[in-house]
Amino acid sequence: MPLPQSHMTPEPSAWVVRHAPLVPAGGGVLDVAAGGGRHSTFFAARGHKVTAIDRDISALEDFEAIAADLEDGSPWPLAGRQFAGVVVTNYLHRPLFAALAASVAPGGALIYETFARGNERYGKPSNPDFLLADNELLEAFASALRVVAYEHGFIDAPKPAMVQRLAAVRVTRP
Repeated sequence: MPLPQSHMTPEPSAWVVRHAPLVPAGGGVLDVAAGGGRHSTFFAARGHKVTAIDRDISALEDFEAIAADLEDGSPWPLAGRQFAGVVVTNYLHRPLFAALAASVAPGGALIYETFARGNERYGKPSNPDFLLADNELLEAFASALRVVAYEHGFIDAPKPAMVQRLAAVRVTRP
């Protein structure tokens, strides 16, 4: 579920900024449910080629942009492609978890941050279908990727919310 407009901010997520160094320099980055492109812009400024995917790509003309409804039951539009970085913020569609993990190239990173149960106290999203259960993000990716950071709890900026955050890497094999 996309983030309500009231939560939108042009600044990149502090979690994404903090873990951006996990993405190999110059590698391609996939920004999932990219919205206005705040993370696409951030990674492009760091020298990455960005692929952005969203239902509405009108704000993403500076990037390779793919228009897709990720929730309509269609196959993952990037099957077989891998990226040095996969970034997902303020979006949750559980059927994509396996495709997101598979999209992380060897040596690459997944940086994920979205809402968790308890967020209904602070506003939208409040539907439990769009809020992560305890440790759900961790459990969804721990078998496919090596988790390097995980948090679950309250944040007060940019707006009060309950979130889960994960940064994980695909370990390269010698």
